[in-house]
Amino acid sequence: MNEFDLIRLLTRDLPPNPTVVEGPGDDCAVLDLGAGADYTLFKTDAVVEGVHFAPDTPPERIGHKALARNLSDFAAMSGKPTHAVVTLGLPPGFDPERPQAIYRGMLELASPLGVSIVGGETTTCPERLFLSIAMIGRVERERCVRRRGAQPGDALFVTGDLGGSLEGRHLEFMPRLAESRWLSKHWKLHSMIDLSDGLAGDLPHLLSPDQLGAELHSPSIPISRAAKRRARSGGKSPLQAALTDGEDFELLFTLASRDAVPLRDAWQVPFPDVRLTCIGRIKETPGITIRDRTGGHTLTEHGYRHFEQP
Repeated sequence: MNEFDLIRLLTRDLPPNPTVVEGPGDDCAVLDLGAGADYTLFKTDAVVEGVHFAPDTPPERIGHKALARNLSDFAAMSGKPTHAVVTLGLPPGFDPERPQAIYRGMLELASPLGVSIVGGETTTCPERLFLSIAMIGRVERERCVRRRGAQPGDALFVTGDLGGSLEGRHLEFMPRLAESRWLSKHWKLHSMIDLSDGLAGDLPHLLSPDQLGAELHSPSIPISRAAKRRARSGGKSPLQAALTDGEDFELLFTLASRDAVPLRDAWQVPFPDVRLTCIGRIKETPGITIRDRTGGHTLTEHGYRHFEQP
């Protein structure tokens, strides 16, 4: 049983609630709490020592990553995060400087974005440190972008470069909040997700439950320099790394193909230092194919999955 099997098992009998616009299955829960023209967004995420960061990771980077993961999910729905609470689990005999530095890392990221840390919980965790953050925020109803909504013929875009995040980027990435807000203001996005489990792992979420498919153009997939360096040292091929490494925290989204060229032209004005690439299209038939110089091939790779045995 992998994490998605477990999620389906745990959520299948959850009772309905009229305030829930979007529950389990998207980047944030979307709630209608009567806040005027806005929806409330609600999200939780956790990082665990030995899973999401190494024991010797600088604590400021642990705090940055823990908060940034939540912020990236808000970016995936074009939301505006506002408040967070933190649960911190620490092993016995911890050095008090370590949690203080973790909080400094969180605050250095949160404060410029107007996000307030307003409380939380501390507890003993005998084996390792963990950090769980719950966050709320809001989004205008007409600008809320969900995973579901892709349409056949849509262009498929991704921000930034993919692969090789374990060389350090997964600890210091900046969530694409400004980019997502600009996108939803100026363009009609049909679907969007942030890439936490790799392109091959997260793309299927945009294709379900409508049984759509996708065609990726292999030469167009933006591969990071870190992924290319790993390939030279005997790791995955650069393309495999871009598809499966995970923790890129870039935005993957779809919109009508007629908007593809105007979007690329307009993007360069507000975000000249952030790459934006059209990597394929949405098909009306199920399955993901990847096309290169030799033709089309079925994509068999997938991204990271918790609980799944290698």
